[in-house]
Amino acid sequence: MAEMAMRAAINSALVQEMTRDDRVILIGTDIAGGQMGSGGQEDAAGGVLGITKGLLPRFGAARVIDTPIAEMGYMGVAVGAAATGLRPVAELMFMDFIGCCGDMLLNQAAKIRYMFGGKSTCPLVMRTMIGAGANAAAQHSQSLYHWMTAVPGLKVVVPSNAYDAKGLLATAIRDDDPVIFCEHKALYDLPSAKVEVPEDDYTIPFGEANYVTEGSDVTVVALGLMTHIAAGVAAAMAGKGISVEVIDPRTTSPLDEESILESVESTGRLVVVDESAARCGFGHDVVALVADKAFHSLKAPVKLVTPPHCPTPFSPPLEQAWIPSGERVARAILETLGLDRAAIDAALAAA
Repeated sequence: MAEMAMRAAINSALVQEMTRDDRVILIGTDIAGGQMGSGGQEDAAGGVLGITKGLLPRFGAARVIDTPIAEMGYMGVAVGAAATGLRPVAELMFMDFIGCCGDMLLNQAAKIRYMFGGKSTCPLVMRTMIGAGANAAAQHSQSLYHWMTAVPGLKVVVPSNAYDAKGLLATAIRDDDPVIFCEHKALYDLPSAKVEVPEDDYTIPFGEANYVTEGSDVTVVALGLMTHIAAGVAAAMAGKGISVEVIDPRTTSPLDEESILESVESTGRLVVVDESAARCGFGHDVVALVADKAFHSLKAPVKLVTPPHCPTPFSPPLEQAWIPSGERVARAILETLGLDRAAIDAALAAA
């Protein structure tokens, strides 16, 4: 196995699935590469961040379909294609634009199987970018996976590394239900997200969390980029004799409730790190789950680390302050262990 960045792993999964099944098609703005400053040259870019580079010459314009910037239109085409037997992978360039095609997803794709009594399915994957950290400002930096998690009938995936991205995308494309596949833009080339990835065909089941680190003192639940921040804190804490278990759910719907509850019942403490929202986010769902089903196992109040309840700032220093930081995660962990503010400040200063 060779190490692979997440950008390359997603491209590899698309090649694998398009080769395996000729019903798989790609559709979206600039995915063939002709629109974004390339002078109309075919396959010059392969999408705004180059994820679909090389797919047009390999599979042809009938299966790699560029569209205008008309999200409602091409997502409707994708839903129709899925309902008639194809397996479209539709790229929504930034998840911030999901309101433009929301009806196609939450009122059409999500409900087709239910409203037709299982006689019709909608094997659609929507790939989209999420996340802050690229100074892309308030309209291109949101992580709205919690919106789609709330919609019955949609499956929602948030990978955190190259291995998971390839295996989960293959599962998504083969699934007969609509899947929202959320790719944090900061992870495409992040060194810690670059891991060994098999060249062979493999899948990762939905609803099975990954234990990033094992520990006995506190459970930390994190998704996407936040998984790497949490893992870094766990490594630092280990040097201080504090054992942190980091769990990456990988999918928010279905959610691996069993693994989260099992971990909290073992450690007795929970910190959730969530970039989605300061109110009504995915983290709040996890907190509610634990409060409902593992309350008596808790040795300390649950801590939730999120951005503030405001749009993502454009200013680089303000954006970095907005993103949940390792220091905030470490502080939350120490608070669950019962340290007072002075002891926490001292511990963080020593770090």
